[in-house]
Amino acid sequence: MANIASQKKRIQRSERERLENRRLTSAVKTHFKRLAAALEGGDAETIEAEHRELISRIDKAVQKGALHRNTGARKKARAARMRRRAAA
Repeated sequence: MANIASQKKRIQRSERERLENRRLTSAVKTHFKRLAAALEGGDAETIEAEHRELISRIDKAVQKGALHRNTGARKKARAARMRRRAAA
């Protein structure tokens, strides 16, 4: 355990940041699952809404630094492929 006050604060901040990053990345995973469920349902309107929400979540996670921008781009491309397959 740290004895220095600034290090104790840094540990607290790191934990807060870790939880925020987990919340953001978990939301992306959840929305991927929701998009997959919408694709199984087949309703075009629901698919479009879920895709839009997923892209928004990915962009927010990248903006906050929870995801690397290349990872975000890869996930967005994957979501677009999923949506295109449903349209075909």
